[in-house]
Amino acid sequence: MVKDVHARDLRYFVAVAEELHFTRAAERLYVSQPALSKQIRALERQLGVDLFRRDQHRVALTAAGEALLPHARQVLAAWDAGAAAVEAAEAAQRSTLVVGMSTSPGRGGLLPAVRSRFTAEHPQVTVRLRQMSWDDPTAGLADWTADVAFVWLPLPDEERYGWTVVAEEPRLVALPESHPLAAHTEVDFAALRDEPFLALPKSAGRLRDHWLALDARAGRPPRIGAEISGAEETYEALVAGLGICLVAEGNAPLITLGGVTTRPVRGLRPSCYALAWRRQDRHRPLVRAYAQACRESAPRGVRNRAARHDEEAVAGRQNAAS
Repeated sequence: MVKDVHARDLRYFVAVAEELHFTRAAERLYVSQPALSKQIRALERQLGVDLFRRDQHRVALTAAGEALLPHARQVLAAWDAGAAAVEAAEAAQRSTLVVGMSTSPGRGGLLPAVRSRFTAEHPQVTVRLRQMSWDDPTAGLADWTADVAFVWLPLPDEERYGWTVVAEEPRLVALPESHPLAAHTEVDFAALRDEPFLALPKSAGRLRDHWLALDARAGRPPRIGAEISGAEETYEALVAGLGICLVAEGNAPLITLGGVTTRPVRGLRPSCYALAWRRQDRHRPLVRAYAQACRESAPRGVRNRAARHDEEAVAGRQNAAS
């Protein structure tokens, strides 16, 4: 018995089996009744059995038809699921990915490299870069205005996010050129503890603490000279002498304009720049593909062990809480 049949023939069979009426089944399938009867007879010849008993008054399933029906339904359900998956994958290939950023990821040619790798694999996808205010340390992830985002670690509510580190940069101190410490080639953080600092908005949470270097203050609270939420505000506050601030090495050119300089700082851990995403989106094809493009484009010397460790620790806390 030949067992390879078309999904169309199985769909015709199921329709007749459920309606037990060829005319109604033909209307349901949007085909003519003679064409439907012809296909059913062809299916029966192919299988070598009668699937229906027909007379002038009624249509009924034979024992073979009863045996085939549940399996035909399973095959059609699986095929419909497969077709839906293909459609979803095709739609994903043609969709838009919004990439949020708090500061430019163009450092060291990173962004062009990511774009090149990603578009080579997904030429139909539109990537939209969206600049976010420093008020939002998640760069659009928290309020769903971005699908993925270039952010500085640590993130607030970190259990909600996954990430991959794309750059590690030392924290420098930015200060007016007229500041006494500007005469030093390198500054120990202990010499900065009593200085007024420019701070991110309180909504930045743990990221505000990171750029105030709370981890290096031995419990002493910082003096806040002003709050800043963008590169221009930071530069203006520095020039006005409202305070000093820490800045990642790659962002130094944004604020070292006339009257402002930066110096290396001893005693601080480096800053980590990462691509982040919401954990619930980690299986989305475009999110995974963009993250992979970032991993492959990151400088060879960047180590992601610390970021992975943090993610595993978060996952452990989630499992312990569940």
